[in-house]
Amino acid sequence: MLEVLPMLAADVSGVGNVAATLPLAFAGAGAGIGVGLVGAKAAEAVGRNPGAFGNILVVAIIGMALAEAIAIYALIIAFTK
Repeated sequence: MLEVLPMLAADVSGVGNVAATLPLAFAGAGAGIGVGLVGAKAAEAVGRNPGAFGNILVVAIIGMALAEAIAIYALIIAFTK
């Protein structure tokens, strides 16, 4: 029985990173959904008005950058915990 306890202690010590990786997973999923929605709506907007391609592209890039910033913030928080 005493030989099993060190193995259990080793297994439990690796679980401590769940508190940092779970928010990172949610932020990554949210950023992916956000970027997908921005891209889909930008493609739809260009389809409706091809003349506004340049303006739509600028707004879409800014929107995607803001969505990805949330994932980067979560990555920083995950590595600081």
